[in-house]
Amino acid sequence: MTRRAVIVGGGLGGLATALRLGVLGWRVTVCEQGEALGGKMNYASAHGFTFDTGPSLITMPWVFEDLFVAAGSRLSEHLQLVEMQPLAHYVFADGTAFDYTTSLPAWLETVRSLEPADVDGFWRFLRLGARIFELSSATFFRRSPLQPPDRRALAALRHLPLRHAWGNYHAAVAAHFKSPHLRQLFDRYPTYVGSSPYAAPATLAIIPYIEFAYGGWYVTGGLYRIVQAIRELGERHGIEFRTGARVTRIEQRGGATRGVTLDSGERLDADVVVMNGDASDTPALLGQAGSGPLPAAERSMSGMVWLIATKRSLPAQCHHTVFFSADYRREFADLFDRRRFPSDPTVYVNIPSRTDRSIVPGEGETLFVMANAPANDADAWTPEMVEPARAATFERLARGGFPDVSRDIVWSDVWTPVRLASRYLMPGGAIYGTHSHGWRHAFLRPPNKDRAISGLYYVGGSTHPGGGTPTVLMSAEIVSGLIANEFRP
Repeated sequence: MTRRAVIVGGGLGGLATALRLGVLGWRVTVCEQGEALGGKMNYASAHGFTFDTGPSLITMPWVFEDLFVAAGSRLSEHLQLVEMQPLAHYVFADGTAFDYTTSLPAWLETVRSLEPADVDGFWRFLRLGARIFELSSATFFRRSPLQPPDRRALAALRHLPLRHAWGNYHAAVAAHFKSPHLRQLFDRYPTYVGSSPYAAPATLAIIPYIEFAYGGWYVTGGLYRIVQAIRELGERHGIEFRTGARVTRIEQRGGATRGVTLDSGERLDADVVVMNGDASDTPALLGQAGSGPLPAAERSMSGMVWLIATKRSLPAQCHHTVFFSADYRREFADLFDRRRFPSDPTVYVNIPSRTDRSIVPGEGETLFVMANAPANDADAWTPEMVEPARAATFERLARGGFPDVSRDIVWSDVWTPVRLASRYLMPGGAIYGTHSHGWRHAFLRPPNKDRAISGLYYVGGSTHPGGGTPTVLMSAEIVSGLIANEFRP
């Protein structure tokens, strides 16, 4: 008999799980409450300009390839990947600026010009990340935390412990670099999972290693093409995709899932339910008393995002540029301790039209401007609250030499934490669910299979192994494997 599965949420993890189950012959329905599939990997368009509204590059491209191969296809048949070179241009508050490139001779020359001793520090930091990656590939990335380790995992665990890996992330960076500019650059990487370098564990050194060793990649036409390609493959395997279909309840009986109920009142029966929303929302969907959203103190960062289409092209600008604040420690204290928008934020500017002119109607640019913000429920983000955040963000850009584009704007839009929370059902707009501060939050996220309810699974950035596009796809592979084992003919 054909098994039935319902995926709650059409984010990247949910779509990848649906595709893998569809390949195995399951009848799968994806229920997405929004108007478009993709979750946080989404898009906007206006006046011929196209924007990615979520991730701006991918790493570990072989993880994406694995998904397409599992569906009987090849990634290159659907998507064109472009390696980013440089990875980013960094601008510091004191006026120092340089490119961060994976071209090794050029990058080592930059490091040597900042602090000659840091050339050795960079190699040691890279080796630390490589060791953590090797260990994670054999353990953390391959299996749910509830699964016992196999022979490969046990062999990898024999190499523990790793010096510097078990302490604080910022302390590990400081132990390898003397240059304040390199320290601030590498301290930025925990923000990739919505966390502070001053509170995250040093094992997150895996992130800069992966990016440097395997590169950062852009998808021609925008990263939303990934979502579209997965949907196209899914439809070939009979997967049903529903948008505007919000799940209000996960049905269970006798300790096992029985399906879901939609806000329309429709009931969808299923042998398996996969939660691709924020894992902290599951108790409420199960009707469990006393359940509530993820506590504010445990949330990852949110963000303030401005999408701007300009009629003027900006050939002097890079695809990715980061304008650092003058006091990084104070910025993260604002975000996590005082839980307020920083008075001097670090600002990320993504201009994909510098690489890909297919997303603009001739002249002009697509600008994605983002500053980190706290994920608070009480912040209403009224115009009176947005304006000082906007002023602080664009003041930092002006200080860093970014051109004034205010007279060239064709179209603009602003995404606040409130809008993110509403659109993607994320508590307070927390982009990555829980933060990665301390071992429990970094490595003991909700497991991929519910401990108490048979047939209930979890996939996506809020569950194991964590946030980021490749790890979300790893989550989907883990979940589909667990389901295939549990329902083996």
